[in-house]
Amino acid sequence: ARIEAAAMLAPLLSSAFRPFYFLGALYAVLLTVAWLGAYLGAWDVPSVGTPLRLWHGHEMLFGFAAAIVTGIVLTALPSWAGTEEIRGKRLALLVILWLAGRLAFWAAPWLPPLAPALVDILLFPAAFLMLAPQLARASNRLYLLLLPILLALAAANGVYHAGILAAHTHLAGLGLRGALYAIIVLYVLKGGVLTPIFTGNALREKGRGQQAPFNVELEMLAAGVVLLLAALDLAGARPLWIGLAALACAIVHAARAARWQGWRLHDVPLVFVMHLGFAWLIFAFALKAAAELAGLVPEAAWVHAFTIGSLGLMMLGLMTRVSLRHTGRPLVVPASMKLAYGMMFAAALLRLAATVHGLGDWAIALAAVLWGLTFLVYLVVFGAMLVRPSLPRAGGVD
Repeated sequence: ARIEAAAMLAPLLSSAFRPFYFLGALYAVLLTVAWLGAYLGAWDVPSVGTPLRLWHGHEMLFGFAAAIVTGIVLTALPSWAGTEEIRGKRLALLVILWLAGRLAFWAAPWLPPLAPALVDILLFPAAFLMLAPQLARASNRLYLLLLPILLALAAANGVYHAGILAAHTHLAGLGLRGALYAIIVLYVLKGGVLTPIFTGNALREKGRGQQAPFNVELEMLAAGVVLLLAALDLAGARPLWIGLAALACAIVHAARAARWQGWRLHDVPLVFVMHLGFAWLIFAFALKAAAELAGLVPEAAWVHAFTIGSLGLMMLGLMTRVSLRHTGRPLVVPASMKLAYGMMFAAALLRLAATVHGLGDWAIALAAVLWGLTFLVYLVVFGAMLVRPSLPRAGGVD
């Protein structure tokens, strides 16, 4: 029995994208059902008095997003940074820590007060300890920037739990906002490398041009303005300064994305969906500026624009690419996944409209259903591939 179990787990633990994409997508579906039922008053979630919005925010960031981000990063590093792939027992440990965090979070009402926090904060420190020695030896020192992001995510989770333990909802919300900014910084750094490279490859293949040359100053500015916005927002600076920083983010990232010429690849779904993700990022920064400078939209509008529109589309695009390529399949997007991209885009538009125009519970519920369905589609299409051995494939950088 042990041999059979080991044989079944071997493919699943051969690369980080396999367990984390599978569990992250499955958890997205479960979260949609749990949150939507609680939001509509059909049932309660086990939250120990935590407001539903904080409960929802934590599990979206440290439950769902943490799984997908971990899968993306750990799978990409061996190809891009030349590090050793984390697999087998070490990968199993990270998966167990993620699962333990989810179980502790859900079982919080029946555990000692500190227990959920102590268990839930372990994933990112463990990933840091595994990656730090490898990245210290990497020839490209820029990959070391991943380490403070992992520490920032761990610290943000700690701040959230400290706020919950102290019944200080503002502090808990600040922890979630810190995690959101850490993910945005990672998005800007990693997405800003992958998107132009994949775009350049596709442009050459289609005979439509070349990759935009790397501009170090612009890349540093793009990361710097996001860090400035994060610092001002988390410190509770005046709305004027936060709004100006957000406006700077929108302008700089629009100039950055324009250089990549993503519109030339509207017929290449795996690349175009990444550009749509960056378009939503720019829109999110613009909404943040509009909220802070003039109060034109609710402050929550920019959060939904990023988390659903920008992050959602980029995740789906990368999950599709990695799942196809790393299981030995051609990079051809199934029609059902193209539909999923459309549903994610529609979910972002609907959720944003519900926030800005007060459309009511029906719009929020429909947006949530569309969001959850995208990951259900992913599971149906790729679930079996994730738990089975890969097909032979040609080499290449992913």
